[in-house]
Amino acid sequence: MVLGVHYQTGLKLGLNFSLRSLTVAFALLYFVAASPARGKYGDVKYDPTWESLDARPLPSWYDEAKIGIFLHWGVFSVPSFGSEWFWYDWQSSAPNSSYREFMRANYKPGFTYADFGPMFTAELFDPNHWADLFQKAGAKYLVLTSKHHEGYCNWATNVSFNWNSVAVGPHKDLVGELAQAIRARTNITFGLYHSLLEWYNPLYVMDKKNKFQTQIFPHAKSIPELHELVNTYKPEVIWSDGDWESSDDYWTSKEFLAWLYNESPVKDTVVVNDRWGSGCTCKHGGYFTCSDRYNPGVLQTHKWENAMTIDKGSWGYRRNVDINDFLTMSELLTTLAETISCGGNLLVNVGPTHDGRIIPIFEERLTQMGAWLDVNGEAVYASQPWVYQNDTVTPGIWYTQKKSTTSTSGYSVYAFVLSWPENNMLKLGAPIVATNSEIKIIGYDTPLKYQTVGTAVQITFPFIPPSKMPCKDAWVLKFDNLKNSWGDYRNQ
Repeated sequence: MVLGVHYQTGLKLGLNFSLRSLTVAFALLYFVAASPARGKYGDVKYDPTWESLDARPLPSWYDEAKIGIFLHWGVFSVPSFGSEWFWYDWQSSAPNSSYREFMRANYKPGFTYADFGPMFTAELFDPNHWADLFQKAGAKYLVLTSKHHEGYCNWATNVSFNWNSVAVGPHKDLVGELAQAIRARTNITFGLYHSLLEWYNPLYVMDKKNKFQTQIFPHAKSIPELHELVNTYKPEVIWSDGDWESSDDYWTSKEFLAWLYNESPVKDTVVVNDRWGSGCTCKHGGYFTCSDRYNPGVLQTHKWENAMTIDKGSWGYRRNVDINDFLTMSELLTTLAETISCGGNLLVNVGPTHDGRIIPIFEERLTQMGAWLDVNGEAVYASQPWVYQNDTVTPGIWYTQKKSTTSTSGYSVYAFVLSWPENNMLKLGAPIVATNSEIKIIGYDTPLKYQTVGTAVQITFPFIPPSKMPCKDAWVLKFDNLKNSWGDYRNQ
């Protein structure tokens, strides 16, 4: 039995499955959802309730990873204009005039969004090169778009038989090829983004018209896709999205997550986010994303992630981008320091082109980040927030801590210094030094001189020739033997 939505041209969509097939699918999916979960995470069986699901411990690898790469790639990469919401902004009930003008100026009358499908070619896609780049960037996990709100699937799916990368466009299993390269060449954990909704899928449009009192779309499309992705590619991150128009009951999210945590092939290691239905964001799920580019600047009580973009205006690749729209390396490292210090993970997004390239400025930022992490990674990976997130005297200083064998307290404290101090003198109010405290710049072997000034510590930075400078943007101080190296911040 093949279920699928036959995307023909633009908004003119047809269905290619019979009512009998749809009824069989509903019955099968109801059996899966209603069957008692048999698998366990440790000694715990998770029920399809938020009380039970939210009690699942987050697998420790995720908090330790800290840095991930996000990839938004799909048919929207063909027009590469505006953003990955191109189809919606072009043909919604309240379209953006600039998108309509772009289409009038560059494409023949009657051109539909589906006509972009064969132009999504990926002929220059080299999954081995991508894997090597992400390893060089210092990433510990990867999240690839399997399907965005346009509904196009980047894998060989049995659910969307002619609107996927094997049937239309590159004729490749893009998810499978990248997953294989990542696992063969790196130590990066592989994950997938998946949109629950599809703007113009007739099944979703039908449910929406029925005020979501029917559940044709999630039973026939979204949930079977998720099962297929998990069983086929075994992603250890599932980054859900496209949930906001209806409840988690409509999406049957809780039933899916109970299966994922109890019975799936990744049940012990998988992590998920918080986008599983309207009202779930920043409240239910695994780690919290709360909003795009979420960066609260203060310590959070729940594990969270800052999913952000190097192109400040778009998640997908766009040709109408200006050099000023890209984060500088200083801006990227500032975001990294703010995020990690407050207990978050940083998920750095780049958008590949329709032909499968990651453009040079994205490669440059990723390799620069990796070079910085090569020096300063000990302050990032597997670190914890300290009792202070930023300094009490000097702005632009962010802290982490980590278990250490070099400090008598058992912990080293790290200070992210985002700009070189004026006159080489830095005054900090958070660290309390002792007579045997030691302060170093990571990557520079000689301990720094310091003295107490009132309740603060004044640190003298050395004059370092440019050729000897450990980094070009942002430096990290390592403090050992502080009086207030207090260990686990959760116990303070």
